[in-house]
Amino acid sequence: MPEFRTIAAVAAALTIGATAPAVAQDRTEFRVAWSIYVGWMPWGYLEDSGIMDKWAEKYGIDVEIVQINDYVESINQYTAGAFDGVSATNMDTLSIPAGGGVDTTALIVGDFSDGNDAVILKGDGELADLAGKPVNLVELSVSHYLLARALDSVGLREADLASVINTSDADMIAAFATPDVEAVVTWNPLVSTILEDPNAKSVFDSSDIPGEIIDLMVVNTETLEANPDFGKALVGAWYEVMGLMAAGDEDVLTAMAEASGTDLAGYQAQLASTQMFYDPADAVAFTQSAELPATMINVAEFLFDKGILGVGAPSADFVGIAYPDGSVTGDEGNVQFRFDTTYMQMAADGAL
Repeated sequence: MPEFRTIAAVAAALTIGATAPAVAQDRTEFRVAWSIYVGWMPWGYLEDSGIMDKWAEKYGIDVEIVQINDYVESINQYTAGAFDGVSATNMDTLSIPAGGGVDTTALIVGDFSDGNDAVILKGDGELADLAGKPVNLVELSVSHYLLARALDSVGLREADLASVINTSDADMIAAFATPDVEAVVTWNPLVSTILEDPNAKSVFDSSDIPGEIIDLMVVNTETLEANPDFGKALVGAWYEVMGLMAAGDEDVLTAMAEASGTDLAGYQAQLASTQMFYDPADAVAFTQSAELPATMINVAEFLFDKGILGVGAPSADFVGIAYPDGSVTGDEGNVQFRFDTTYMQMAADGAL
């Protein structure tokens, strides 16, 4: 995965989010941003293939799908109002647009990491042996979150480590090869490459916290409420592509693989450690599960602990997060992040 998993520049995003233009109006033209990642490659394909145009035409609208090479910048631009939707993780959605006061809805819950992210130790040992060791990772990223969850599982805290060393994802493979690096936390395809080293051992990965690192398509809530056809077109196009992927269409998968800089086998390997929700009914069930609020509480606590849950956030409950059953975690008076299954349920019911 490219550097999309980092949440640097959060302060800038929060600042611009406060001045995002009003968008609650009846419209026919919309823009959505996305970034390269195994679970988001369908956005590029549905744009290039004409599937998005087909669904937009069905609802009498126009939807432009724009690839942004810098993931954080794509979220910043969405937060500022330049886009109506953006591909983002649950953590980054909470910290940047929602934390910055931009009411945002998770329209599509596309997948969760199921082994793509890993804690890797050099040499023999187990997870508890991280105590007293330096750990290299991209700070304030989902790798940092994964490390926190890993340490908690064995009764350790970050303070029990020798240090956490901020290391660019571009430098991670080379860093692991140096004698003074004892452990790293990173994501695929870097994980697969590092684990080719016979001295590398994965001691914890995202399959140990299934459903916590979630990849979404989020949209501006006011825009969606004023323009439900926008939601219908996006969801309809998405699940048409999901059907092709689920059927194993090699032409479709190869196109996605090449667009992401790998081959079919490489892309399929990444899909193997990604829990894709090809069936909208599965995405609905996941989003309605009792586990999701518990996950988001963990994420909010992590963000607050790192000081990136909104400017001046007084507690981990600063941002309210609403769920399909109407329940809210965090501040009910400041709901800025919503998980809504309405449109995914339409897809499941064949009502689009």
